Amino acid sequence: MNKEQIIQDTIEFVKETLQGAEGGHDFFHIERVYKNALLITKNENVDEFVVSLGALLHDIADSKFHNGDETIGPQKARVFLENQQVSEEVIIHVENIITNISFKGGNFEQNFKSAELDVIQDADRLDAIGAIGIARCFNYGGFKNRELYNPEIAPNLNMTKEEYKKSTAPTINHFYEKLLLLKDKMNTITGKAIAEQRHAYMEGFLNQFHNEWNGVI
Repeated sequence: MNKEQIIQDTIEFVKETLQGAEGGHDFFHIERVYKNALLITKNENVDEFVVSLGALLHDIADSKFHNGDETIGPQKARVFLENQQVSEEVIIHVENIITNISFKGGNFEQNFKSAELDVIQDADRLDAIGAIGIARCFNYGGFKNRELYNPEIAPNLNMTKEEYKKSTAPTINHFYEKLLLLKDKMNTITGKAIAEQRHAYMEGFLNQFHNEWNGVI
């Protein structure tokens, strides 16, 4: 099994599959998560091959764009990896990573844990915060035609998984319902250090946003 070739083939597969995807969940998102994951891996005792495949395939079929169906992503990954003659052990690990990586609201509990998942989850969450996280958040809000902000609609911090998936709240609410919570959910030392800086950047942005909204100098 030529791992380097499989990784290159996976990159090409993901790039082709995600052509035309929403800007916050396109191949560039995957590429950033992949790079973040490799960065974090330098300080973690993990299987870099599994991390690479998991990072590259983690959003191959995001349920947000498939009527909430969370089975399509793992299935697509399995078919591709089987064609690459990847071992069944690795395929199952990657499937579990895809199934358990996402933030799904307050009542979701992972039923699988691994050091590789921890690395990829941190890498994915880092792309959801900071400057790029802000850009992605508003891009998706525009994609869903949501209000930027509505002072009459307060953030809901106690949503169930289903409520979170079906939410149509203004984009700013998403910062309070998810993005500002991610710093304290990081798994690795490297992830936590990077998240601190990106979290502070978001807090500064929100302070500026609310000042401008309210006409405060």
